Amino acid sequence: MSELSGVQEARRIGTALAFIIFPIMLLAGFLLHPNLLSLELVTDAEIWAKEFRGSFMFHFGHLLVLFTVPLIIVVGVRCMRYTTGPGSWLVFLGGVMGVFGAFILAVDKGALTLVLTAFDTLPDPEFAGLYPALQVLLDRGGWLWLVQLLLFLPLGFSLQALGLARAGIIGRHQATVIIVGLLLLLAGDIEVITSVGALLMCIGYIPLGVRQLRGTLEPAAR
Repeated sequence: MSELSGVQEARRIGTALAFIIFPIMLLAGFLLHPNLLSLELVTDAEIWAKEFRGSFMFHFGHLLVLFTVPLIIVVGVRCMRYTTGPGSWLVFLGGVMGVFGAFILAVDKGALTLVLTAFDTLPDPEFAGLYPALQVLLDRGGWLWLVQLLLFLPLGFSLQALGLARAGIIGRHQATVIIVGLLLLLAGDIEVITSVGALLMCIGYIPLGVRQLRGTLEPAAR
């Protein structure tokens, strides 16, 4: 095997694994939330602190979501190869939006997850004095409003799925499953809903990973 063909083989396998692993990691990250079945958004710093204070699963679940970002970008860029023919603009525009949204996801988890693990190391008396700071984080104070741009991720990849369906890469039913799963992510911190969304994304994206692994992720014959 030549060096070039070896790189191409590694790229094919690595990209396939990105399709397969990223929705599974998202699902696992959501399922690890301590109050998985709650339908209420947490808006109070003290309640939020009770959720994450000393909770390895809370932090690890969010870390898993953070680590999906490089894989999501790989998937978006791979799909953007289909930039000719029907649906090409949807595939391209959706990919750009989705990759930007993935970057915002990294910003969100860096600011609102990794920082919390640092706060969590403080003794109780010092930690109690952090409630005003936690409330500002929870309210997305200052420039943290930028994390609201996270909606570009599900909206962008939804457009891309529509474009892939028009290009004949995936069927309409598969595109619908992917889009519904992505839009459920807009529920934000209601993990029981986002978990369902991630499960639908597993159903929609994992077959694409299998096709990529087999080298058959190409437009369907017309």
